[in-house]
Amino acid sequence: MGQKRFKETGMGSFFGAFVYESIVPRDHFLVKLNEVIDWDGLTPILLPAYKGEAEVGRPSYPPVMIFKMLLISYLYAISERQTEEWVSYYLPAKEFVGLGVPEPAPDHSTLTAFKERLQEAGYWSHFRAASDAIVRQALEAGIQMGSIQLVDSVHTVANVDNEADRKRQGEGKPPRDPDAQLIKKGRRRKVGPDGQVTKQKVQYLGYKSHVSLNAETGLITSVQPTPGNAADNKQFESLVCHDERLGVDADTYAGDRAYDDTRLHYFLACQGKHTALHLQSYRTLKKDANKEPWQRVLASAEYQQGRAERYKIERKFGEAKRWHGFGRCRSLGLARYGIQAFMTAIALNVKRIAYLLSGVRFRTPDRKALVTATA
Repeated sequence: MGQKRFKETGMGSFFGAFVYESIVPRDHFLVKLNEVIDWDGLTPILLPAYKGEAEVGRPSYPPVMIFKMLLISYLYAISERQTEEWVSYYLPAKEFVGLGVPEPAPDHSTLTAFKERLQEAGYWSHFRAASDAIVRQALEAGIQMGSIQLVDSVHTVANVDNEADRKRQGEGKPPRDPDAQLIKKGRRRKVGPDGQVTKQKVQYLGYKSHVSLNAETGLITSVQPTPGNAADNKQFESLVCHDERLGVDADTYAGDRAYDDTRLHYFLACQGKHTALHLQSYRTLKKDANKEPWQRVLASAEYQQGRAERYKIERKFGEAKRWHGFGRCRSLGLARYGIQAFMTAIALNVKRIAYLLSGVRFRTPDRKALVTATA
């Protein structure tokens, strides 16, 4: 293996660590985040973004620096252009990514190229691997997973103007985002100008992320991005298997009615795990002896505990959408949506890991002030 060639970042100069230690509070979230995660350990995962894995050509920015800038973009729900500006002028962010004080941040186009090259090298597998590596670090640092895993899916609206897209297709042109699929969310009440109440269909183009979350730690352990019309129960087994490969040895899996599939209950039993997948009432209200096994499940402590914890994954989805922009796709296509899904999961996880290991919470800055500062 040859020598890796990276640009000098200026962190070893007088205007590097010394200035940061004098000005940036040592209990700042980004400072603690640098302490609790071994970011350099991600370098082998990210090297495929570089030609010859950084052994040929002109020296490039260290891949972890670019990855950290991407993470800032998802942590603070700002664009990559705004991230470039913010890292250039906000000292905690500049220290976090590893730049000396006088050094300008990498251009925002560098972030775009970095994502595209990793995508070309392995779709979203490198982002999944980075997410897994961070969770494994948390386990090695002493964070102990609880016995209950929560599974659910969250929708993300496609980056498409539906009206304009219908007009586009009416003219014989292809859809703006052909990977996005129609999501149907039932009906909702709508009050018209005349005060009349009607029920309106809620549907839109989008994608879906199937997620497994540890109830005790609040850490996302598995993510499976899909088009918006993918069935939840079809993704369940892959989430459980990924959890096991990651070293998550949960005793119970909880989910809503979408996962009440006899095959999945049997799968968990074969894995030696308890089911807390929400049972449909027809299972326990049968008028024959077939209801007895399901009634035993319903009465079990594991089922009751799993059901009681299920709200935590809904809360996590709310956090992802409200504070990290996961309500709408940043780009087009399933591959890019997958990158957004994994980067959002990483952002949520590092917030939690920093708190569990250092006691420092992520403080969401005033969004208007943040955007103004990067304008």
